[in-house]
Amino acid sequence: MKFPRNARILRGQLDAAPLASVFFLLVLFVMLGSLVYTPGVTLNLPTADQLAGSDKPSIAVAVDAHGRLYFENQSVTNEAQLRERLRGAVKACPEPMVLLVQADKGASLESLLHVSLLARAAGITQASLATLPRPFQSGKQ
Repeated sequence: MKFPRNARILRGQLDAAPLASVFFLLVLFVMLGSLVYTPGVTLNLPTADQLAGSDKPSIAVAVDAHGRLYFENQSVTNEAQLRERLRGAVKACPEPMVLLVQADKGASLESLLHVSLLARAAGITQASLATLPRPFQSGKQ
């Protein structure tokens, strides 16, 4: 059985109205997407190249630019509470743990040292600073 072919591919003028409406919808979605609130703490981590990681289990503590501490996605106001929570995490893990400090660029050295001393009191002997890799630049090595 032979079917008749009535399709004409681009034989008429291209209508710009549908194209313009899709373009304006895309612009609207991009603009509204930037206004959506994303929960969490904004940290600007420093960048570094070729730093070695650790194969040991790690536990992360975040420090923002104002020196506030965050553990397990929650703000910690009491240092004794952070010490006890770190101690509990150390007891739950059979291997020695590494403290991963996710510090903002604006965090003071004093707050970083304070976090490492709290971790040492909890039984964590090693600490590392979290960094972001540098952006790739073609042509430079």
